[in-house]
Parts: sequence; structure tokens; C-alpha cells
Amino acid sequence: QVQLVESGGGLVQPGGSLRLSCAASGFIFSTYTMSWYRQAPGKERELVATIPSTGGSTKYADSVKGRFTISRDNVKRTVYLQMNSLKPEDTAVYYCKQELGYWGQGTQVTVSS
Repeated sequence: QVQLVESGGGLVQPGGSLRLSCAASGFIFSTYTMSWYRQAPGKERELVATIPSTGGSTKYADSVKGRFTISRDNVKRTVYLQMNSLKPEDTAVYYCKQELGYWGQGTQVTVSS
């Protein structure tokens, strides 16, 4: 069965960095677009970044452009989200999503001094 397991979240000060990972299993990872979403308390889940199967033509939400970078390693079956210059408004649970609609369980990111 499809499994997506996120890791790498935590507490970080404003201006800091984190790298999230999403390890995938149960499907042919290299053939699917992968995405990162986030959901802050009291808000709807929003798309953060998307990367196609080949790794090119990535897309980002305007709020994270220039600060976040999505990447993937098809050999390791893992998608990453490098987050730099973090802001308190980046605080949320971050989820990875497979193209067909499978979700991971999420990892909490808290940006606070």
C-alpha cells in the first residue's frame, strides 16, 4: 500500500532553516508528481510546492518563493522541502501528497523566538 512518511519538522527561530523529508513506498515513485502542502491552525490546507516526476519545472506558492526549495531523489524515493529564512507565519503542519491523492501524516513546523 502507498505510504508517505514525513520527517524533519521542529521548532526553529525566525530566520532559521529546516529541511523536511517525505519517504515514499508502495508505488513507482519516479513516475508521479509530488507536492508539499501546509495547514496552519484555523486555516485551510494550502499548496506550498510541487515537483514533477522528472524534477524539473517546480512550482511554489507566492508566499514561499525564493525561500523554499522542493527537490526529489528518485533513487531514495524521497521528496524534500528545504525551508530557509523561516517566518512565524510559516508555522503549520506540513504534509506531502502524491499525485493521485495520497497524503502523509504530517510534520509540525513551529517558527518562534
